[in-house]
Formats: sequence, C-alpha cells, structure tokens
Amino acid sequence: MFKEFKEFALRGNAVDMAVGIIIGAAFGTIVSSLVADVLMPPIGLLLGNVDFSNLFAVLKEGAASGPYTSLAAAKAAGAVTLNYGVFINAIINFLIVALAIFFLVRGLNRLKRKQEAPAEATTKECPQCLSIIPLKAKRCAHCTAQLE
Repeated sequence: MFKEFKEFALRGNAVDMAVGIIIGAAFGTIVSSLVADVLMPPIGLLLGNVDFSNLFAVLKEGAASGPYTSLAAAKAAGAVTLNYGVFINAIINFLIVALAIFFLVRGLNRLKRKQEAPAEATTKECPQCLSIIPLKAKRCAHCTAQLE
C-alpha cells in the first residue's frame, strides 16, 4: 500500500499540483496583505477615514452593551455581528486574484498561439483530380496533369 501511495505521490501531475497549491496559498496571502495594508487604507481615507475591516452591524448585543467602537470590541463582548466590511475586503481580494489569474492565462494562451503557428505548406492540391501532391511537383503523380 505504501508503494502504491509513493508511486501516486511522485507522479509528475501530483507534484505539479502540490506546487501549484502551495504557490497559490502564498499568492493569496500576498493579495490579502495588498488589499488590507496597501489598497484599503487610502480608499478608506478618501471615503472619510473609513476602516473597512471595522464596518459591522450589531445583530444582538453581547454581555456588555454597546455601542462598540470596533469589531474586536464587539466580539470580545460576545455580540453577534454582521461583518460587511470584512466581506467587502474579501470581494476585493477575489477581484485582484481573478484579475491576476486572467492575465496569467492570457499570457499563457499567447505563448501557446505563438508555438502553434502553422508550419509552411509542403504539399498542394492538384487542380484536376484534387489529390495531394508535393509543392515542387510539375506534374500530378495521380492524373499526370501538367501543373503551373
């Protein structure tokens, strides 16, 4: 059983997939930091010192009654909250990751199209019998028609 698992795990596709998952997780962490630490502070500043991660609505008061100054204070008091600011950050994270993946796939497709450029023709069609003949042929081997 261990031998079969080893064969599966060391297959090229499984290793490639594992590397992709690890790089994807690291990329997700970088994007989360980009959104939370770089993009959202200036956007919040432009919108009047809004901290999106602290936007929430209290659904049920906690042990200590509100108003709560932050999401952390509300959670510490045991309040039930609707965290729409965290959701906005998650949407922006998703859009950035989707955009990055779109550009990656677009670049790969361009590379693939360049590699798949059609090769120069080495054959042509006889105008008389429509059989395939070499490009340099002066006479068709099938119908013996004279070619230009």
